[in-house]
Amino acid sequence: MKKLGTVNHPLTLAQMLSVVAASLGVAVGIAGCQVVSGFSQPSLVRVIDASYIAPAVNIYVAKTIFAGNVGEGYISNYGTTAPSAAAPVSVTSAAGGTTLVSAAVTLKAGARHSVFLTDNGSTPTLYNVSVLEDQDIAAASGHSAFRFFNQAPRTGALDVYMVPADTTLADTIPICTNVAVGQTCGYVSFASQTVTMVITPTGLTKPKFTSTPLALTGGEVRTVVMVDSQLTSNPPVNVVIADDVN
Repeated sequence: MKKLGTVNHPLTLAQMLSVVAASLGVAVGIAGCQVVSGFSQPSLVRVIDASYIAPAVNIYVAKTIFAGNVGEGYISNYGTTAPSAAAPVSVTSAAGGTTLVSAAVTLKAGARHSVFLTDNGSTPTLYNVSVLEDQDIAAASGHSAFRFFNQAPRTGALDVYMVPADTTLADTIPICTNVAVGQTCGYVSFASQTVTMVITPTGLTKPKFTSTPLALTGGEVRTVVMVDSQLTSNPPVNVVIADDVN
């Protein structure tokens, strides 16, 4: 009896193309299976306490504490929460648990957000909660990108200068002008170098804030929150600077 063997026949070009197409179809099908119906990426959230007058506070996002017993100038790392069109945010006194302010904010899937506690300069509600979507990629090579958020109600609208080293304010053009209270300017991109940040009331040249020199090397992305720093009618301005990228 003759033993049966396997005969190998070379594939034609048409057959080879058919096999490749089938393999790609399987690969695409496998990749498609990785997306589960109804699933979305979480939101990334950090909290920033930019209130001058608030006591030590706890800050909750979607009923999860993101910061505990913190004060002015605190910036948390990013945490995750479910995206929502109306995520609850509440700020309570760390000492007694009294709710100081609450709000519902929009948190997008896969995006980064900053939730701010700020002062609003009026009574009976002394504080605001607001949210901004953050840039998540570095600035272009050789450039820096800064965003400015005005939360200085006693000072009013502001101009912002980035004064290069060996240059005066008088010779510098502001990168943001007439930033109203509660409004944002940015992200503004400019050539990276050593600069001094100077903040003035809109149209005036007497500084309300002057930073130490900032040595910028490129790629930096920053959020600057400008706040009143005293409970007087003509207070200086203070800033809280958050590192968004780099």
